[in-house]
Amino acid sequence: MRSAAKRKLGRPTDPGLRQRRQEEILDAAAGIFAQHGFPKTDLQLVADALQLAKGTLYRYFPSKEALFLAVVDRGMRWLHAAVEADCAGVEDPLERIAQAIRTYLAFYKDHPEFAELLIQERAEFKNRKKPTYFVHRDASLGPWRELFHRLIAEGRVRNLPVERILNVMSDLVYGTMFTNYFTGRDQDPEEQAREVLEVVFHGILSDRERSRRP
Repeated sequence: MRSAAKRKLGRPTDPGLRQRRQEEILDAAAGIFAQHGFPKTDLQLVADALQLAKGTLYRYFPSKEALFLAVVDRGMRWLHAAVEADCAGVEDPLERIAQAIRTYLAFYKDHPEFAELLIQERAEFKNRKKPTYFVHRDASLGPWRELFHRLIAEGRVRNLPVERILNVMSDLVYGTMFTNYFTGRDQDPEEQAREVLEVVFHGILSDRERSRRP
């Protein structure tokens, strides 16, 4: 007598397999792109590193460009997640700013390949409307904008345009990150963040000199 429902043969479907394989591809591709550069990276290098057929990669990413940009995008998502996680529960707004800078500098020290990939993106995809870094940066500024408005209202920060504050501080840590990468500077992120904040929070002029300036 036949069963009313035929039993399916083979392994049961693993709903997480595609996601895991995609992450494996992104992991391998990040290092290979950083080492060889976008123009010299053939997807066969990525496939060989994972012991996959090259055609398998195209089931996850339609082109080398799509894979590269996905790698860069994931790096920025990781950075944003790291900053959010480390700042969670930090009540004092000024300490939250300090923690964000420490995490930012530590992230790029631990993952220098992402600094390299940002450089490659700018070199190879100049016609993009906005680089991936700035897409993510601009999308994450909302809470920091609110934080600085609150600090100004409480009299803890000078009454400067908030966008100017955000731009200057963002440019400062962005430039510090790339200087670290270009020069191979291996400074402790905690110490470096402290130096940055000493200048940002206190300035370089003495109280007497500030009182003499208009």
